[in-house]
Amino acid sequence: MEIKDDRNVKVDQKNSNLNHEKKKEIRERYGRISSIVGVIINIILFIGKFTVGFLTGSVSITGDAMNNLSDAGSSIISFISFRLAGKPADHGHPFGHARIEYIASTAVAAGILFIGLEMIKASFEKILNPTAVEFNAVIFCVLLFSIIAKYILYRYSAVMAKRIKSEVLYAASADSLSDVLATSAVLISGLISHFSGIQLDGYMGVLVAVFIIYTGLRILKDTINYILGAGPSEELINLIESFIKKYDGVIGLHDLVVHDYGPQHSFASVHVEVDANDDILESHDLIDNIERDISLEYGIHLVIHLDPIVTDDPFVDKLRGMVEDVVSGVDETLSIHDFRVVKGSTHNNLIFDVLVPYECKKNDARIQNEIIRRIQAIDNKLYVVITIDRSYVSSPNQRPKK
Repeated sequence: MEIKDDRNVKVDQKNSNLNHEKKKEIRERYGRISSIVGVIINIILFIGKFTVGFLTGSVSITGDAMNNLSDAGSSIISFISFRLAGKPADHGHPFGHARIEYIASTAVAAGILFIGLEMIKASFEKILNPTAVEFNAVIFCVLLFSIIAKYILYRYSAVMAKRIKSEVLYAASADSLSDVLATSAVLISGLISHFSGIQLDGYMGVLVAVFIIYTGLRILKDTINYILGAGPSEELINLIESFIKKYDGVIGLHDLVVHDYGPQHSFASVHVEVDANDDILESHDLIDNIERDISLEYGIHLVIHLDPIVTDDPFVDKLRGMVEDVVSGVDETLSIHDFRVVKGSTHNNLIFDVLVPYECKKNDARIQNEIIRRIQAIDNKLYVVITIDRSYVSSPNQRPKK
């Protein structure tokens, strides 16, 4: 394997940093534009619906207007969060400020919940003290325009959220979709009341409030998961694993850990297996290339631990195969790695790690004792040293092969 010139390495690293910074700059710009669009549309809708609701005395229309005002405030929070998240790392925050987006999403959810609870209160008062609500062509047009505008905003926010992978914009798109449903409900209730004389304003206000509260709780749940340390997505896991496996010289990988410090701020570590007979300098160069290339292409800060494994010893291969069968017999979700054999005159030591995935609920000591018992039942001259290794990702790659 050819070792790259150090000057080329420095140039590649510089290009990697420039490309990653460019992506962050584009992401911040898209986020700011989306937030500004959200502010403008929601302010226009608030003015129109609040005026109509105030003049007609409709609590559902007024509540819907206040929801739009809350959405405008949420868009302002989103705008600020994109500016703050784009700040470079500093001494106090060496991993950057991208997690501010998760905090902003929490603030958006809190605002949505507040509006929903206040609307339920006003709606129950309307149910207990019903009054006739005027409904005319102007109201119909205002509500219909609101539905169309909110649906367009929903589609726009959803596309932008997917493009730049922003939780704040995902929250905004979900909120816009709930607004489409809520305003549609207000429009339908107005038509029913107008043609039948049945006063549904208060009841529809409760329904709208329930939509709003549900949206707020869903956004809050998703955001809190990220703040608490949600596991990486299957997409990201597969991306990292497939990227590493494509390099010649890589036999396998395990112990993948991914830390999320906000959108476009992923740090990861992994153990990569190489042939123990390969030249150590070539293997080290291989690892350096993988770390640099994945940073250049995806902006992932990856640290790799080199794991040399013996691949040409029939005795070791036989013992490894036996241990793999025993481990999968204890629980089919278990797998092993870092397998070593230390030969002795009276006995042989088997040293290996057992990877225990989330779905396995067995006690660590029980797993360890059962594996040792079964191995020594096959050959009592084998001494077994096991390290139980809990998985930090849910990955098909880290499960035993069938």
